[in-house]
Amino acid sequence: MNGIRTLALSAIVSAGLVSSGAVAVAKDSSALELARQLNEAFVEVADKVSPAVVVITVTQKSNYHGSNSGMDEGDDGSSPFDSLPPQFKRWMDEQFGNQGRGNRGNQRRQRAPQMQGEGSGIVISEDGYILTNNHVVEGSDKIRVRFKNGDEYDATVKGTDPESDVAVIKIKPMSKLLPAKLGDSDKTRVGEFAIAIGAPFQLTYSVTVGHISAKGRSGLAVAASGYADQDFIQTDASINPGNSGGPLVNLYGEVIGINAMIRGMNTGIGFAIPINLAKRVTDHLINEGKFVRSWIGVGIQDLKDNADYRDLDPKLRPDVTEGVVIRTMQANGPAKKSTLQAGDVVVAIDGKKIATPRQLQEEVSGKKPGQTITLEVVRNHNQHVSVKIKTEALPSDLAKNDHLRLDDGNSNEPTSFGLSVENLNKDNASKYDTEPNQQGVVVTAVEPGSVAEESGLKTGDVITDVNRKPVTSLREFRDATKGANPKTGVIFNVISGGTSKFLVLKERE
Repeated sequence: MNGIRTLALSAIVSAGLVSSGAVAVAKDSSALELARQLNEAFVEVADKVSPAVVVITVTQKSNYHGSNSGMDEGDDGSSPFDSLPPQFKRWMDEQFGNQGRGNRGNQRRQRAPQMQGEGSGIVISEDGYILTNNHVVEGSDKIRVRFKNGDEYDATVKGTDPESDVAVIKIKPMSKLLPAKLGDSDKTRVGEFAIAIGAPFQLTYSVTVGHISAKGRSGLAVAASGYADQDFIQTDASINPGNSGGPLVNLYGEVIGINAMIRGMNTGIGFAIPINLAKRVTDHLINEGKFVRSWIGVGIQDLKDNADYRDLDPKLRPDVTEGVVIRTMQANGPAKKSTLQAGDVVVAIDGKKIATPRQLQEEVSGKKPGQTITLEVVRNHNQHVSVKIKTEALPSDLAKNDHLRLDDGNSNEPTSFGLSVENLNKDNASKYDTEPNQQGVVVTAVEPGSVAEESGLKTGDVITDVNRKPVTSLREFRDATKGANPKTGVIFNVISGGTSKFLVLKERE
């Protein structure tokens, strides 16, 4: 009997062991396995990209930021806020800069100490070119670069572009470096995972994970020259002081942006310069030491946002749904010297499709000054033409047109559009500061509250075309506007202060 009990007990124990073993070897759920694979992907990206990320230590004279910078300094004369972009240093100083400084801080500033700041950078070539932000190295006296394996090198500035906040520095490595793989920011999609790698708050090689929150963010930075020509990628991957200049990468380990800005502290809103823009600027910085933008001297608008064209009679509207409308042409600008016309809709540049003003702006600015470009434009309803324009360097200080002076209104009877015109002759040309050989009719009065005033017509403007038909006399102008309906709209091509414009005169509902 005892033998039977012992056998039974052994069977129970054995069964328990088998049952326990079965639980231990049960397969994980597909969801858990997928999560582990994603976890491993983040680890692999960090391992892959980190060797190409460097910590940049910059030494500056403390008076570079001015004696009234007010930033609290450490015992070594450094400031805990040196690694901040310029637009955030003032905010941080206002929050913390006056705490606990007293006279001791003032005495240190009188000794003109050296200040140190940290940023990040990305190796982009085997021979030691490193991409970073301009604000990281701006005003530097000495630059030191440190790799993840501990190697350190002195660096020199190869070129900077304050407008895009891009800079390239150069080291002389002992052996070939492993550069980061640069991706295509145009193909980046909102919602994708994004990984930021850098040295926030002097915590080297920190990795944060988030998403691409938005693309095409603009108007976020004030460029040194007052001219900014880029959009930003928005991300909720944590970006903090010290991350500046470091990479924003995708799950393929490709750099899609350069971390550059934050919107407040701990907000989860950071911004990166698209890598496509950075690559374009970098090529110029390496080869020429600077990036000179080109321009063609036009004012532009997205066709989709152009209410005037959208509300026109279909027979007058361009036969395309995407493109960039030439609203104005700068007097004496490159476009003015070409066959381009105000009102043309640009649909391609050098064979590359153009759908937005930003695309046109970036394509033109990236060309070398003096380079001839070809614009494919739609003119009138369905006339597709090619226009060649020789680009010029963007002026450092863009000229502003003088305001046209108003007339006393003593001229012909106003038309149904609320304006009066006269034949253009030598006397009128002199009176209204118009080129004596200019063809058209001159506006001598604009009725307050009229369709003409609402469209932007002013006394002294010269009307050269009506609904794309040239007008050289008062008679031709009257014939062209005869039967025109302000409710459906009429197109005027105008010379205003030497600038070509196209206007749509249409009653607003």
